[in-house]
Amino acid sequence: MTHQPLSTPFSFDTEFDAAGVVVSAAAFRPIKRAYGPAEVDALVAQARLDARNEALAEVDSIQTMALSAIGQALTSAAPALAQVAQLHRRQAAELALTAARVVSASALDRHPEAPLQAALEALGQEIDASPRLVIRTGDLTETTHARLQQLCADAGFSGIVAFRTEPGMAPAAFQLEWADGRAAFDPAEAFARMSEALNSALAAEAGHAENLTPETSMEGRP
Repeated sequence: MTHQPLSTPFSFDTEFDAAGVVVSAAAFRPIKRAYGPAEVDALVAQARLDARNEALAEVDSIQTMALSAIGQALTSAAPALAQVAQLHRRQAAELALTAARVVSASALDRHPEAPLQAALEALGQEIDASPRLVIRTGDLTETTHARLQQLCADAGFSGIVAFRTEPGMAPAAFQLEWADGRAAFDPAEAFARMSEALNSALAAEAGHAENLTPETSMEGRP
């Protein structure tokens, strides 16, 4: 039966040679049991500095993770935000077009001859040399006919002005026919072309080559 020794023999960690020179120094360092006030203050300051640095490092790590999460959220939300922005632009443009249609319809109801007068003023030089001008309109009054004839005369047209009433034509719509050409205006067709141009512009802005589908548009060609 083997018995364990009750104590460990003392060993000399520091070895000297015959001349007294240290051959191997002891690695043992006694544990300091007491500290002076200055040492205590220094240790406390160092501990505070270490704790502060660790807290700042943890805050930086949390901030980095938060920024990464925000970036991922923005990346995933970007397509939806783009769709919302595109929808708002579409609705704003269509609302403006609808308001313009209402305002212009009211103006044309009060002055149905205004587009025709503007066309005659713009085409004065082209129809000047024509011997005959045919004006096809809806149901206009004789007073309006007389005013249009006077407008042609003021523009320098000396030929014959012939009015043709088209029952199915809108009040503000008209067709002009002369020897070298013709011109026409229909409010419904004008707004249909404006709606088509608006849809094409919005589709191009959204990155699509085709027009927007009819379900996403308030306006359409009649």
